[in-house]
Amino acid sequence: MTRVAAIDCGTNSIRLLVADADPATGELVDLDRRMTIVRLGQGVDRTGRLAPEALERTFAACREYAAVIKEHGAERLRFVATSASRDAENRDEFVQGVLGILGVEPEVITGDQEAEFSFTGATKELTGRDDLARPYLVVDIGGGSTEFVVGDDHVRAARSVDVGCVRMTERHLVRDGVVADPPGPELVAAMRADIEAALDVAAETVPLTEARTLVGLAGSVTTVSAIAQELPEYDSARIHHSRVSRGRVRAITEGLLRSTHAERAAIPSMHPGRVDVIGAGALVLLAIMERVGATEVVVSEHDILDGIAWSVARA
Repeated sequence: MTRVAAIDCGTNSIRLLVADADPATGELVDLDRRMTIVRLGQGVDRTGRLAPEALERTFAACREYAAVIKEHGAERLRFVATSASRDAENRDEFVQGVLGILGVEPEVITGDQEAEFSFTGATKELTGRDDLARPYLVVDIGGGSTEFVVGDDHVRAARSVDVGCVRMTERHLVRDGVVADPPGPELVAAMRADIEAALDVAAETVPLTEARTLVGLAGSVTTVSAIAQELPEYDSARIHHSRVSRGRVRAITEGLLRSTHAERAAIPSMHPGRVDVIGAGALVLLAIMERVGATEVVVSEHDILDGIAWSVARA
């Protein structure tokens, strides 16, 4: 076993996994898995820059994670940064801040690399299951982008598009710094049109309709599953590998887009950092399911973070 640490810093959240990995057996044993909403991508779509307060929230989480990594004695660490830090003019501030705290440079990976990690993390433990037909379509709905990847045992095609729960919320549902609460039908229609255009782009590279099993990753998808199960609190064990029908996703999405901030915040399984962006994230999921004809989504708690950990273990 090799003790590894992986950090995934996205547009909305930063996550840490410390695990013991055995590449020979395919076993990955969690020691510590945690997530912090930092909203690194705050305003990036509008300003092109990482906001000072967003950087400080992210650096505070990095300091916490550095202590956890030291406590567990991880031998190797890989820090991967995704959409927001790809887009920002002042990304060097981000890179130097992380390097100073954790001693490693964040790797600002491409969308295709992001998709590869997501696919590995989501499907490694699905191998051999007779109830899930292949090829898989893995969709990772992040804050700033969504990754699409089709594959069997290996990736066949992948594409990243700039549609995510934070980006769609800020682009369509925010007026004068305030989130529409709830948004009117014209705002939802504009957001849906943007998502459909992104799906057209993804379909140029990825054969979306050839997939036989849709696997959904990241907080928007897992939160929809928690709502579908009416969980009294967020429960990773019950969410992991749950299945949610397209009809249920549609009903939840419509309900979220009709609700107020207070009503969404009152959902027992809702993370406070997702209250304002969950409607957009759920709409992205619904649009994907309708486009590919998926009758259900298989929800995975294992995603890009697990894929990063495997890449460290094999290094």
